Amino acid sequence: MPELSQMTSLLASLQAAQALTSPYPHWLLSDVLPAAWHDELLGLPLAPPSIDDTKGRRETHNSTRLFFGAAAQAAYPVCADLAALLRDPRVTNSLQTLTGAKLRGSLLRIEYCLDTNGFWLEPHTDIGAKFFTMLIYLNDPPPGEDWGTDIYISPSHRLGSAPSGRNKGLIFVPGANTWHGFEKRPITGVRRTLIVNYVTPDWRARHELASPEAPIG
Repeated sequence: MPELSQMTSLLASLQAAQALTSPYPHWLLSDVLPAAWHDELLGLPLAPPSIDDTKGRRETHNSTRLFFGAAAQAAYPVCADLAALLRDPRVTNSLQTLTGAKLRGSLLRIEYCLDTNGFWLEPHTDIGAKFFTMLIYLNDPPPGEDWGTDIYISPSHRLGSAPSGRNKGLIFVPGANTWHGFEKRPITGVRRTLIVNYVTPDWRARHELASPEAPIG
């Protein structure tokens, strides 16, 4: 179990979260991860995949995706530390209190995304097998570029984008109206993001799960 000192940053970030209700409930975070962990994640020796057009979906190139399953946790201690943090009852209880999400019995899934110029995601909701979604942005975009997740009122009506600076975050509980995506725009360098989901226990791609045999709660 992580030490309390290791989760202070996340618990404080959740306590200070900015709650917004339009166009659906979502929360904006700052200083999500401990500084040392953040720097380790940012410095992992990972190269962005060489891919063609995603056609607006990450699953278009499933073989290039990096998840914090058993292999990543064995290779990189910070991945194991983060997985343990996000499974700790003190954290999951705080997430449930903040958002109302029902996490008991779910499984943790963490993806490390490295997006380069040309990447885009069509508006979608995450509804179905995902009970909770949190995005953690690891690096600052260059001046004049916006790397935040786009938030939509409807699939055809973009409201704006979440702040995407270093160690900021976005949380929402998937529902029928939680439209979000990423419209194609310049990405100078590599956009590094963690996607944290708590998913249904019958999730088929077991290698994507942090602890496939240990449900939350």
